[in-house]
Amino acid sequence: MTGVIESLNISTSPYINAILSIVAFVVIAKAADLFVGRVLSRFTKFTKSEIDDEILDAIHRPVYFTIILIGVVLAIAYLKPSQKVLFYADGIIYSVMTVIWMLTAVKISNIVIEDAVHKVADVTGLSKDIIPLIENVSKIAIIIAALMVALSLWKINITPIIASAGIAGAAVALAAKDTIANFFGGLSVFADRPFKIGDFIVLDKGERGEVIAIGIRSTRIKTLDDVMITIPNAVIANSKIINESAPTPSMRIKIPVSAAYGSDIDLVEKTLIEIALRNENVITEPSPRIFFSAFGESSLNLELLCWVKEPAVKLRALDEINKTIYKKFREIGIKIPFPQRDVHIHQG
Repeated sequence: MTGVIESLNISTSPYINAILSIVAFVVIAKAADLFVGRVLSRFTKFTKSEIDDEILDAIHRPVYFTIILIGVVLAIAYLKPSQKVLFYADGIIYSVMTVIWMLTAVKISNIVIEDAVHKVADVTGLSKDIIPLIENVSKIAIIIAALMVALSLWKINITPIIASAGIAGAAVALAAKDTIANFFGGLSVFADRPFKIGDFIVLDKGERGEVIAIGIRSTRIKTLDDVMITIPNAVIANSKIINESAPTPSMRIKIPVSAAYGSDIDLVEKTLIEIALRNENVITEPSPRIFFSAFGESSLNLELLCWVKEPAVKLRALDEINKTIYKKFREIGIKIPFPQRDVHIHQG
């Protein structure tokens, strides 16, 4: 700093040098403000996102005032005050700079959080009401960091404060371990994205339903009985979840069909394929398939495999196809066998 000051000495008067230093840095600040506001802003217009424009708008004024404050620091140094006056002057100016950048960091964090939550909400259905909570947590973290910097500027020992904060943090963490576990479980769900809003999932215990909401603490699904189930994210993160809607929305269903011995097997297969294709919930690609699975004790056992549009229509498609098979088999004379036993009684 001393070398810079000596190299900028223009006059023998320290007051003139101080004034010239402030003027020079005001000019530099104005040039930097124009560069950020006009030059860099042109580059951000080529991007699709508006977040870079908002961040640029948030930082150009703090950059302007920071450069001027640096000029004030140099101007005070030109005057060569006592060490005590220099300490307090520098402390005040650097504290003001810390406050300026603290407010800027809060503003930028809010911009980034809102943009990120809106993007995540579009995919996962995360409620946008969570934005104020995340913004407040971020704001507290930034304020604490700025406070630590300000204390260090005034040569205040922050080690006891950090130690006390660590003890308090450990106590809070132990008291709210379940909440913290659910929070990090929610982060893992957002990061891994094993499912999204509208997907049909099956839980470990067999419950099946549609994902309605994914929150920071829990995930909610609605079962086919119109019952809402709320699952803590810590449980979700450590459970085996079957996502019936992934990787594609379509879902295969398997329908076992029996025909009596002596039936025309080709006719049976042709009829089943036609029934599947006529159902509005069945897609044509992949096409329905028939497998002759086994010779039963009293029947020819087949399986009709077809793909429905989405898991939500699985039960409806099964119901409609089974009814149509029963009616069509009766119409064309194909018998559906059932177990029978012949009992012979021999008299002694």
